[in-house]
Amino acid sequence: MKLRNSKTTLLSLALVAAFCGGAVLDANAARRGEQKKEEVLFPDTTRQEPEAKGSPKVLTKLNKLIEAYNKALDQEDEAKATAGYTTARTLADEIIANGSANAYDKALAAQIASQAALNTDDEAAAEGYLKQAIDANALGNNQHFQLMLQLAQLQLQKDDYTNGFVTLDKYLAESKSKRPADFAFKGQYLYQADRFAECIPPLKQAIETSTNPEDKVDNWTQILMVCYQEAGQLAEAVKVAEQLAAKSPNDKRAQMNLASIYLNSEQEAKAAAVLEKLRAAGLMTEEKDYRQLYLTYANMDGKEKDVIAVVNEGLQKGIVKPDYQTYLALAQAYYYSEQIPQAIEAWQKAAPLSKDGETYLNLARVLWQEGRVPEAKVAARAALDKGLKKPDDAKKIIALP
Repeated sequence: MKLRNSKTTLLSLALVAAFCGGAVLDANAARRGEQKKEEVLFPDTTRQEPEAKGSPKVLTKLNKLIEAYNKALDQEDEAKATAGYTTARTLADEIIANGSANAYDKALAAQIASQAALNTDDEAAAEGYLKQAIDANALGNNQHFQLMLQLAQLQLQKDDYTNGFVTLDKYLAESKSKRPADFAFKGQYLYQADRFAECIPPLKQAIETSTNPEDKVDNWTQILMVCYQEAGQLAEAVKVAEQLAAKSPNDKRAQMNLASIYLNSEQEAKAAAVLEKLRAAGLMTEEKDYRQLYLTYANMDGKEKDVIAVVNEGLQKGIVKPDYQTYLALAQAYYYSEQIPQAIEAWQKAAPLSKDGETYLNLARVLWQEGRVPEAKVAARAALDKGLKKPDDAKKIIALP
């Protein structure tokens, strides 16, 4: 969840303790340490709930801070809202520096300041305030641990993996959280950090323990599949891909992923079968779909006629571009299936589109083999004009009687 354009819930002389939710406290209740009943989000933590009592000496300042934040939050004018958040941060800084403020007052002020900073996209300042609120160790468990999670996210989303994972691991260790989303969060950022083997256990735990229909389990599973693949655990990647594909038979992305992993694990026949189902269902709507199928066939023995059928269908539908790679694949498939006239025709279309003269040279050789020497000489001259690594090969054809 990206925080930079979000707004914290309206306070109205109350404070939502963190971006994830938490206790709503009014200023007088904060001073007395009273708290509205809220769901216990971290029932397994061994951290004791602090007494969370504010100092009477800073109650007026705390009220003023909350009012300033609320006013900024309600402001529709962006410039005025920004000014309001700046005012809130100034008031929070005064409380943090106040000798009469206790740890709870300072933590609360730092927390409000962190949200004000986030609402003006000042993530560096927000990170500093979050650290102050956490280090004060004075907020309730719900608020304390959610701020810790928020800090980890800010660090990780700017690719500060060293500090981000330290913060995240501390959060998981101290909160004793068993929420699948938290493990998925860790797995996703390990994946983003290219730590593929490490991202597997937390993602598996998230997927296996999730019971919330709102959890994005399919997305987590997609990432798990890629992590297995990148970690070289292809058999496991295939299993996950097969599960996803079976669950969503009409999901083109899931089927294409399965085909790709089959190819990476050198199971071309299975990949081709998956792609052919997509083709039969009319789900091949992009050039890359057809290209993946005909290239798959091209890497299989005895599948030249399949290459030809797929390429020609793509061309007829206007999905496959009539470019160099297309005509080259077609020429080679025709040639190896002993359809030489069709191969020559395809090479004649491919050669002018080539970046050098090598394709013209191949065309010249085939024409010569077929006894079409004058045409072979024309192709050899074109090959020289476009450039060759070994020009003597073309010159030998040109010198033929």
